Amino acid sequence: MYPSHSIIIRNALDEDVRTLIGLAALDSRPELTGPALIAEIDGVPRAALDLWDGSVAADPFAHTAELVELLRLRARRLEAAQGTTSTWRSRVRGLVRRPSAAGC
Repeated sequence: MYPSHSIIIRNALDEDVRTLIGLAALDSRPELTGPALIAEIDGVPRAALDLWDGSVAADPFAHTAELVELLRLRARRLEAAQGTTSTWRSRVRGLVRRPSAAGC
């Protein structure tokens, strides 16, 4: 996988907006719109998973397939902790707040 590297999967914070926008632009995809998880290698964000719709933005210049799998695993763990089913949105309901239009 990534020998001797530090891998962190964490919730995206308000101050991560530029990081999420940057990953989406790098991946030539629309911005992530919901709460997200971020995967970092040695402190560098390499991939993100939108918890509302399950879409992913990842650095196309790095090996990120395994990071995306870790992000999906973490999202499934959040789902199991909540005991919800079906859509990504229902999986994280109650764990995160959807950003309001006023806060954008």
